[in-house]
Amino acid sequence: MTVTSLHRTLEQELCALTRGASLECLVCGEFVFYRDADIVCSECGSSWPGLLASSTALNCESQAG
Repeated sequence: MTVTSLHRTLEQELCALTRGASLECLVCGEFVFYRDADIVCSECGSSWPGLLASSTALNCESQAG
């Protein structure tokens, strides 16, 4: 039996945020809000300005499984 790692990398978390698959703040774990091209956490005040803009799109190369 092989042990499988369950942790996610920061790249995977950012990709999940940009896809809308995750609604969890990377800092405090609370829900984030999508506003225009920004992602904002109302709980801790963290924000990722322009993360959703096409000019700053992430190249998500992570594969599931």
